[in-house]
Formats: sequence, structure tokens, C-alpha cells
Amino acid sequence: MRKCPTKKTVLLIYSTIILGVNMAIAQRWEQAQEIVDAIKEPEFPNRTLNVLELGAKGDGKHNDLPAIQSAINICNHAGGGRVVVPKGQYWLEGPIHFKSNVNLYLEKGSVIRFSAVPTDFLPVVFSRWEGTELLGYSPFIYANNCTNIAITGFGTIDGNAKDTFATWLEKQKPDQNTLRDMGDEGIPLEQRVFGEGHWLRPSFIQFINCHRVKMEGVKVIESPFWIIHPVYSSNIIIRNLHIKSFRLNNDGIDLDSCKNVLIEGCTFSTGDDAVVIKSGRDYEGRKLARPSENIVIRNNTCLEVHNGFAIGSEMSGSVRNVFIENNTIKSGRSLIYFKSNLDRGGTIENVYVRNINVEKATKNLIYFQTDYHSFRGGHFPPLFRNFHIENITCKEAGYGIRVQGHSESPITDVHIKNVTIKKAQVPTKIFEHDQVLLKNVMINRKNYSTKK
Repeated sequence: MRKCPTKKTVLLIYSTIILGVNMAIAQRWEQAQEIVDAIKEPEFPNRTLNVLELGAKGDGKHNDLPAIQSAINICNHAGGGRVVVPKGQYWLEGPIHFKSNVNLYLEKGSVIRFSAVPTDFLPVVFSRWEGTELLGYSPFIYANNCTNIAITGFGTIDGNAKDTFATWLEKQKPDQNTLRDMGDEGIPLEQRVFGEGHWLRPSFIQFINCHRVKMEGVKVIESPFWIIHPVYSSNIIIRNLHIKSFRLNNDGIDLDSCKNVLIEGCTFSTGDDAVVIKSGRDYEGRKLARPSENIVIRNNTCLEVHNGFAIGSEMSGSVRNVFIENNTIKSGRSLIYFKSNLDRGGTIENVYVRNINVEKATKNLIYFQTDYHSFRGGHFPPLFRNFHIENITCKEAGYGIRVQGHSESPITDVHIKNVTIKKAQVPTKIFEHDQVLLKNVMINRKNYSTKK
């Protein structure tokens, strides 16, 4: 007859399992540093062009775009280097179009301010708008198929968009629906033209099909739409930026089908997500199947944001291997946020979050949502799996932990531990079919750990 294991044996087995899980998680966090170490920063020849020497005035009245664009073109043609924008006010009647091997350096006291007159941002260019490809208004700073590029320094980039492009939000719905139909129906790109007479706002700064990209040190304000928007790009470093723009859809950084990314030391005051990871929308996103992966987000501060650190809702190409750590959030709605709906399909997996300090989450501190708005009647349940969230502190929240997966595609392998919320209106709301393990979770001075 087989003997029943003793209590001591059971505890030993359980301890061994827990030790093994903790070691595996520690190894995954080692992967985060490996991702950072593997990112190749752009490097530039010791060559400098000063935009004042090419005709820029820096007086805030003269159109300095020709001089700045000329400096970028000359620098690229010469083999690369640094284009310097000295202290002054630079008025630009149209977009900057980047070239490879150029570092646009803004000296302290310099301000680049765009006209934001819509016709100045034509002709249309190839872009991606809320996860669907199109030909639309040019982003204000636009890089397509560039390698080894940077925007650095201590100056300010001002979109000046509050009275023009930003007002298009109320007009965009017909064009938004048309573009989504085109994506779902596989309409050729050359037929998806949304220029004059249409109302889809361009991203502010967009890198598309670019590699070895860096933004560092500058301040970015008054965006028309998504603020910094890398698409189909890799080896990206975004460091020590100050981003401030409060209108709806003013996400701070949208990583869109990108890989090998570091975001660190940035300060966000935004009208939407501070940092959000995406990978395309619905049928087109699944068909292209270009995931966002190998992403590290650390040591950032969110002052006042609509939402904090998010994945989705356009995640049809999948998102994986995301590491978020050592961030501070003062105030926002949903702050650790994973969102999708039944139109999307795709997978979010291998997400690790730790050491987040929050003062106030007015809606949700930790939120998994698969019934996100704008559902169009599809039936492609997204897959959410393997999340590890730990060491989270929060003074005040609406919902503490909220998990609502679809019954046909439950959210699985969610591990949440060492969470302390001093005050929450609703401590937890977790659908029964979702697989969530809580350990050392204290909300309103009550232990909500999962019972064994």
C-alpha cells in the first residue's frame, strides 16, 4: 500500500515549486537587462551643421522649415552628423522629413513650433492610424525607412495643434469607420487616401520602418494626436523626455509593431495613455502579424495622465516580452491596463510588472479588459496569458484589481503579489472563468490573497 505523504513532505514539495517559480521569474527579469544591453544606439560622424548658417532666423515669424530640412538633407548626403538648432523660436510651415544618419539636436532655449495648418502637412504620406495603414496627412516630424537617427538636446518641440488638428476629433467618425472597413476588407493601400477633405489627425512624431532610433532630453507639447509613434521599427531608445499634451488621444508614446525598445526616465502629463503598446487592428493586424516584443519601460514618472501603462486595444499582431518596472504614477484613471475586444484576436503574453508606486487611480489600479469599446461584431477572442505583477503600492483606487476576460477565451496565468492599496471603493472584481492568483494582496487593510 502506498503511504500518504506527510505534511512535512507536502510543504517541502510546495516550497520547492514556489522556489522554482521565483527563480524562473528572476530569470525573466534578467532577460529585461539583456534586451537593453542588445539595443544598438545610433552613432554619428563628428560633423555639425548649424541651421542659422543655412538661412534659419529663429525669430518665431520667418518660416524656418526650408533651412532645417536643407540641413538634414545636406547632413545625410555628406554621410551623417548633427544638425544643431540654437536658442531661438523656429516657425515651421510644414513637416520635417527625416533622413538616415542624422541627429537633430535642439540646444537649450530652442523651440520648434509648427504652423499646424492642415494644408501645410500635405501631400499625404504612408502611415498607420489606430492600427490600420493609410495615406494621410504627414506627421509633423516624420521618418520613413530611416536608419541611425536621433532627436536630442534640451529644447522644445511644440505641435501648436490645439486650434486646428485637435478640433477634428468631433469630425473624424465617418473617416474612422471608412478606414476600419477598408482594413477589414483588404482594400489596397493606394485607395486609402485621407488627405484634404478628411478628418483623421496625424501623429505628432512618427518613425515608420526605422531602425536604431533615439529620442532624448527634449520637451514635447501640444500634439495633434498620438504624440510619439514608432511603427514597424526596432532598436529604439526613448529617454528623459518631458511630454505634455492633454487632449483625448494624446498618448505619450505608442509602440506599434516594434521590437527591442527601451523607455526610461521620461515624465508624462497626457490626455490619454502615458505609454501604450500596440500591434495593428483586427483583420489587417492579424494578416500582417507584426508583433510588438522585447520592450522595457522603467524609471518613468506620470504626473497627470488619462491612463498609465497599457497594452492594446489594437493588439491583433500580438504583444509579448514586456517588462515594466520602477515607475511612479501620481494620478490617472486605469493605470496598469490591458485592453482588447472580440474584434481583435492576437495574444498578449509574457508581461512582467514590478515596483510601481501610485497615488490615485480614479477608475482601476490593475485592469484586464476584453470588452473594450468600439466593438464591430467580430468573433476573434484575444488571448491573454502569463502575467506577473508584483510590488505595487497605491493610496487610493476605484477598483483595486479588475479582471474581465471573455468566457470563450479566459485570461490565464495571472500572478499578482505584494500589492497594497490603502483605500479602494471596490477591492476586487474577477470573473470566475479567469485564472488569477493573488498572494499577499492587502486592500482596505484586508487580505485578498487566493485561498489554497
